[in-house]
Amino acid sequence: MRVVFHDLFRSVYDYDPAAAAGRMDCIVDELKGRYEFAVPHPAAEKDILLVHSQAHLDWVKQRDTLYEVALFSAGGAIMAAQMAMRGDPAFALIRPPGHHAGRDSCWGFCWFNNVAIAVEKIRAEGAAKKVLIVDTDLHFGDGTDNIFEDDYDVKYYHVYNVEGLKQFLSINRECDLIAVSAGFDKHKSDWGLIYSTEDFHTMGGMISSHARNYCGGRFFAVLEGGYNHQVLGKNVRAMLEGFDSK
Repeated sequence: MRVVFHDLFRSVYDYDPAAAAGRMDCIVDELKGRYEFAVPHPAAEKDILLVHSQAHLDWVKQRDTLYEVALFSAGGAIMAAQMAMRGDPAFALIRPPGHHAGRDSCWGFCWFNNVAIAVEKIRAEGAAKKVLIVDTDLHFGDGTDNIFEDDYDVKYYHVYNVEGLKQFLSINRECDLIAVSAGFDKHKSDWGLIYSTEDFHTMGGMISSHARNYCGGRFFAVLEGGYNHQVLGKNVRAMLEGFDSK
């Protein structure tokens, strides 16, 4: 498991909780020395246009610094997906998050839909066709659902509980790639007040096991929500350790 990260993601590019100072640091502190880090390049505009309209791209482009960070965030997701297709699973430690960004609109601290862009980039390259997207965030990824609602080759699933994830995976065995919108705000010490840290480890293990059994171990994850800096890094580490479990 490798971690895709750029120091630009440490910058406070907006006033929302996803952009808060120290949010990236608490995760990096948990992962540094345990995982190899890789530095991404920004996504190209043509990559953004795989899932977003020109009008939406132009609207985000007006927000100078935020636009730059958002391009690197999408680029980080693409890099993680490309690593996964080479048999090297990766976690994109990126921000802004993306699962609330649809084709022509966005909200919830999201601007470009990172996981959707990465999935469509891989599919456009002909490297994969059928993709499962698993979303562990507290909030439903309406943007991701909107983008793929008419595409029968991409199945989006928002995890409500660990048992539900188990059932989803059991009936969706045909896939070329698994993408994870890794949100951590459902933790008992975060906004959701539900999951334990161990739950993230369990979900990570379930996803990686499914990937090994049905799509050659090809999976990647991107950071979405998670706002309590006291537990966020530990929860991310737990999921990655679950990804690494055999």
